[in-house]
Order: sequence, then structure tokens, then C-alpha cells
Amino acid sequence: MTAVETQVSPSAQNTPANNDTPVVRACNLAVDLHRNGARVHALKGVDLEVMPHQIVGLVGESGSGKSILGLSILGMLPRTAAPQIRGSLHVCGADFTTATDNQRRETRTANLGAVFQDPMSALDPTMRIGRQVMEATRGDRDEAIRLLRLCRLPDVENRLRSYPHQLSGGLRQRVMIAMALAQNSRLVVADEPTTALDVSVQSQILDLFVDLKASTDASFLFITHDLNAAAKISDNIAVMYSGKIVEFGSVAQVMHEPQHPYTQSLLSSRIDLHSDPSRPLPVTTGAPNDPGVSSGGCDYRQRCHHATGRCVTREPMPASVGAAATETQLVLCHNASGGHDARPISPAAWPAVRKSNATALVLNDVHKTFRSGSFLRRRHAAVLRGIDLELRAGESVAIVGESGSGKTTLLNIIAGLSQPDSGSCDIARDARVQVVFQDSGGSLTPWLPIGEQIADGVRVDGYRRRTDVNTRTNELLTMVGLEPQMSALRPHQLSGGQRQRVAIARALATQPNVLLCDEPTSALDVSNAAVILNLIGKLRRELGIAVVFVTHDLAAARLVSDRISVMYLGRIVESGPNEQVVQQPTHPYTKALLASLPEYETASATAPLEGEPGNPFLIPTGCAFHPRCPKAVESCAVDDPGLISTLNDDRIAVACHVMTR
Repeated sequence: MTAVETQVSPSAQNTPANNDTPVVRACNLAVDLHRNGARVHALKGVDLEVMPHQIVGLVGESGSGKSILGLSILGMLPRTAAPQIRGSLHVCGADFTTATDNQRRETRTANLGAVFQDPMSALDPTMRIGRQVMEATRGDRDEAIRLLRLCRLPDVENRLRSYPHQLSGGLRQRVMIAMALAQNSRLVVADEPTTALDVSVQSQILDLFVDLKASTDASFLFITHDLNAAAKISDNIAVMYSGKIVEFGSVAQVMHEPQHPYTQSLLSSRIDLHSDPSRPLPVTTGAPNDPGVSSGGCDYRQRCHHATGRCVTREPMPASVGAAATETQLVLCHNASGGHDARPISPAAWPAVRKSNATALVLNDVHKTFRSGSFLRRRHAAVLRGIDLELRAGESVAIVGESGSGKTTLLNIIAGLSQPDSGSCDIARDARVQVVFQDSGGSLTPWLPIGEQIADGVRVDGYRRRTDVNTRTNELLTMVGLEPQMSALRPHQLSGGQRQRVAIARALATQPNVLLCDEPTSALDVSNAAVILNLIGKLRRELGIAVVFVTHDLAAARLVSDRISVMYLGRIVESGPNEQVVQQPTHPYTKALLASLPEYETASATAPLEGEPGNPFLIPTGCAFHPRCPKAVESCAVDDPGLISTLNDDRIAVACHVMTR
């Protein structure tokens, strides 16, 4: 935790773990919470064990109960929700189902640590990093420095004097992990610790968890919606759905021989380098159960195309699958031993995209610099440094890079939300441009029904009669896969995936022919991300829309684009056809981005990126990537390479002294 909460009683003090005794043991754990005047069944009979020196990955969609289980283990369920706990939960030897708040606090202080998704919210913005870590180490400065070095925080002595806002997201997360390990924690609950990070920093944090398991006495409960990330670092994986763990087994069992239909669906919906770009991603239809409604039978039955009569009337009991006790795989399914394959049916191939030689937009030598600070301490960030880009009607281009590379600024200039300092951005005279932002919740008006927000765009498109506006609004909702009856709902009543679909419907209301997508899937779980990518692919083909898709994920870029441009510190360093860039990358930065993807059991000859993403306020001389490049030569630190076509294929351009020799 971030601060010392109370003096620890002798019974709660940290003691060496017995390797045969679970750090966490939950048996038929049920938690009911009071929300919006209704009783919600957040957990419905969870069975889970975390053994010493283990990493257990807890995977599932948003709303499956992962975070509630994590808060239950930490003893941090919100009092305002009036939690009712049934069953059994033992954490580090303490019975959390019968313990008082003070007893849970004592156990938490002595034995538990937590790493949350947003470290900026978890850290105190008014306190220096050193003081916050020293609170966790009870004032021991040497121990604070040791923990920060253990978590690979660079330049520790100077960082101690920094405030949280002066650190990058990856460095803030390292600080949180160091604090979680204070007092030799026996268990660290990490709730989506890599979701908001760049793919390169995510890879570093995942590797850090593996190293910490080997170098400390801690066990880890790693909560995530990303099966690939969980498989990369975990010993066992627990798959959660509708408040229950529906499958539990080793990484090899869950990834290679999934038994529950939901696990099979999650695996099919993964967005990785093995996904087939010629067809939509397989997705499970329907939505998770309403946690406020109790239903007999299997909670997954309405989304499972292998459901039978007993799935409707009888709740499944855990079944063991495996030849020996050491290989036991627990599955909550009536058909667990049936050997059926309940993966979603693979969709038909995409139809051809309607393209033309007409140019939708052209960017020529675009530069943009931001300035900050007072007159005497003025700082300049060269965010865009000579960008050239052409987009044809019906074409899709993905812009890929880490935070600070200039992707969003480039999108804002195309949208007319910002003006370049020099260069030009020419958009076709008849082009209509619309934007889909990363944070759909922030881009939608919270107090207006979603139907009214879409209708505003419909009126701009020339519809005047109320019946015509309502008909067109319903058509747009149907087009993005939502029911017309949902038009009366407000944004907070929708899931993240549904809000993003509403944002797309609103963008389509003016019938644009250029759609700008700024990280539209980065905040979504794997199932919703697959739905959004499929939707963008479908709209491209049905409406002939040109798309500029900004992302840090090359695997997602490959699925939605015809061409990929890779950016680093305001420059395009590689550009070419999507398959060429992903399968045969040329620039060392592109290769390192691909190596950073959490691909399960996929070895890469290239090492993932080290260090933090580049800083646009401190751009190195020569090639901006040379301080992080494993192939850098002397000329890289002096001369800035231009983007030139390769000898083998003039569709491929790369900015690299070494690779273009």
C-alpha cells in the first residue's frame, strides 16, 4: 500500500511462507454489493488458490468480477456498497470472511501489496516519489532505493525528488510496484497494470513481474483482459465470467487445450500476429449477464452455441479434466469432458474494398512544435518534423508508434483541430472528415441520451422532419450493432464497447468519407476490441470510407489497414504495405515494436525495446532513435536519415542509415 495504515499486531506480522500452504484460498466465495438501489451479485461461488512463488493470471471481460475478487483479497471492498460476503476466503493465513476491518488492515499492511491500472490516480500528486516510497518502507531510505532499483527505475537518486507528473506512465508503474513490495509482501494484486501503457513499456513491465517472482518471496495475482499477456508471465490462468471462475489450469492447458466455450471464444478473439486479416475476427455474440439478476443454469448459455437443455435448468459444477492430479484442469461446464470445440464460427472472408485513384488527403512536409514554460524557461517540443502522407479514397492507413511519437497531433491536424507551423494538409474539396476518439466516455455528453447525440449529426446532414431524423438515427444504431431501443439510454448506462460504437455512429451521421480513429480499441477488453475492429472493417467496405487508424499496436494495425506508417519522435521511419511491414520489417524500431508484443510462445530474434519512449522536448541529434538502437553506427548520431524507398520495392520506404546501405 502507499502508506502505513496502522501498527501491525504480532499475529499479522510477515512470516516466511510455507510452500505447501496457499497464499490465497477462496472456497465458494460470494460477494453481493449494493449499487444504484439494487443488490448486485458480483461474485457467485469463486474457488481459487494462489500458491507461494506463483503468478496466477486472472482473465475475463469487463464486468466479469476480476477487480471485485482482487479487492476482496485485499480487504478493500467499498463500504458504501454494503458488501455481503459468503463462503470462505483465507489470505496469508487470515480469514477475511469473518475478520474485522482492523484485522484485514493489519494483514494487508504486513503481507499485501497492490498495483492499480492508473498509477497517476494511486500516487499522491503533491508528494515527491521518495517520500511516498519511504512511507511504504517505514522511513527506510536505503530500502526505498533498493526497491526502486529492483524495479529498474533509472537514475534512482534523482527520481526520488520527482513528483508523479514528472515521470512517464511506465516509470510511475515501476514506483507503484516498488511500493507494493515494501515490507516483503507475500502477495501482490496487480489489477490491469499494463493496460494503459505502450506496447514497448508493457513488455518491460511483464518481464519485470517474472524477474520479481524469482528474486522476491512474493506471489502475484495478475488481473488482465489480455490472454497473451497473462500467458507470457503466469504459471496458472483462471478465466472468469459473470462472477465465477469457469476454467483454471496451467498456461499450456488453457492456451492449447481450452475446455470452456468462453475460454475458447476469448482465444479466438485475440488480436495478434496470427490473426487472419482477410476475414473478420471471430467474436461471441450477445452481452454478459446482468449481475443484478439471478438466473438458474449456466450463466454463459445464452452466448454458447453448444448449450443444451440442462444448461438452462442446472448450474454446472466444477469438473476435473486431466490424466493425473498434477495436470488437473478445472472447468465449470456441463460438457467439459465432451471434447467439443465451442469456438465462434470463423466468419466469411471480407469482400473487396471499394478503392479509387481519387486522393482523399495529402500531407506535405508538415511540422508542428509546441511551446511551454515561462519566457525565461521556454521549452520547445518538436512533435511533427516533416511528415508526408497520402490517403486515397477507400484506403486505410495505420499510424503506429509509442506515446510522444506525434500520432495524435497528426490526427488533429488532419481533422482541422490544430494547424501546422509549416507544410500543408490538403483535403479533397468534397471530403467530410470525422473523428472517433480513444475515450468514448469523455467524447460523449454525459447528460444527453445517445439517440439525441446521434440525431444532432443527422440534422447537420440535412434531415429536418422528426420522423426522418428518428428513422436515420435508428439506422445508424443498427449499423454499428446496437438496438434502436437503446437510443434513450445515457452514456453511463452503456459498457465501454457500446459507448465506442455510439461514438462511431455519431461520426457516421454526417456521412463522412474520411474517418479518423485515435486508439479506438486501446481501453477495451479483447472481445470488445475485436467487435470494434470488425465494425471499422465492415464500414470501410460497405460505405467506401477512407480510414486513418492511430494505434500503438502493430497487430491491430495489420488487421484494419492497407498500409502502415511507423512514427518515432515526429518522423515516419518506415512505411509500406501492412503485410510487408509486419512480416518483413526493415527499420530496427519496427522490429523492436513487433518483438514487444506479448505473443504467447512466439520467439523473436530481436530484443524488445529498452528504456522509456523518446521525449519530444529532448530529441537527439542525428537519427532520433540511435540512443535505443542496437544497430546504431557512428554516422547515426550525426546525420538525420531521410525516408527513402528501398531497392527491392518502391512501395516500402525506410529512414535508416544501416538498413538502406
